[in-house]
Amino acid sequence: MKLAKDYIIFPLDVPTADRAMSYVNRLAEHVGLFKVGLELFISEGPALLGAIRRAGSAGIFLDLKLHDIPATMQRAMKAAARHRPEFVTVHCDEGGGFLKETVKDNPDTKILGITVLTSLDAPKLEAMGYDEAYVKDIAALVLLRARLAKEAGCHGVVCSGLEVSGIKKAFGPDFMAMTPGIRPVWTLVEGDDQKRIVTPAAAVKNGADYVVIGRPIRDAEIPADAADRVAEEIAAAL
Repeated sequence: MKLAKDYIIFPLDVPTADRAMSYVNRLAEHVGLFKVGLELFISEGPALLGAIRRAGSAGIFLDLKLHDIPATMQRAMKAAARHRPEFVTVHCDEGGGFLKETVKDNPDTKILGITVLTSLDAPKLEAMGYDEAYVKDIAALVLLRARLAKEAGCHGVVCSGLEVSGIKKAFGPDFMAMTPGIRPVWTLVEGDDQKRIVTPAAAVKNGADYVVIGRPIRDAEIPADAADRVAEEIAAAL
């Protein structure tokens, strides 16, 4: 049975193994997964993943956002899967089904497609030259990218909590949705660099399978207590 804490992903957005493990040791039994991104993985390498596993029951979300030609992507995914992360992220805008063989070869590692980064909003998309239809309706762009991800064989996508219900309606409950940009009600502030923010309760009610929550836990006086408070909010929504 999936517990409320299992929905929580804590991002280890720090540059060293020592700092990362200080959070891992405090939170390993209070969250479901630890996110290891580019900075930490490049700094410390695969050895850190083993240390995280030995620290407790929480799994690993390897957030590398891979993006390259199909042959390179396939080899990179096979290399990543050897470290047994529960999830690895890829950019899915190329589509074309190029991940199908990789998914089949690595059944224990789930591949999530990146749809639209939560730091992007309409003015930024317009400046990047996106079609007006997608500038006016970011959810339409998310659904397009999600369709490419599903056709490519991904197990789900990373998307804003605002788009989760549309993803689930379009692709079914088994197509996973992982949502960053999550802020509990008790931490909302003006000027946040995440543009499309939702609360943990709202994301889970919309169908999110996992929520990525960093600052509210990391900046708390006692991070484990903050994680437990988030889990309580999720439990209430469930």
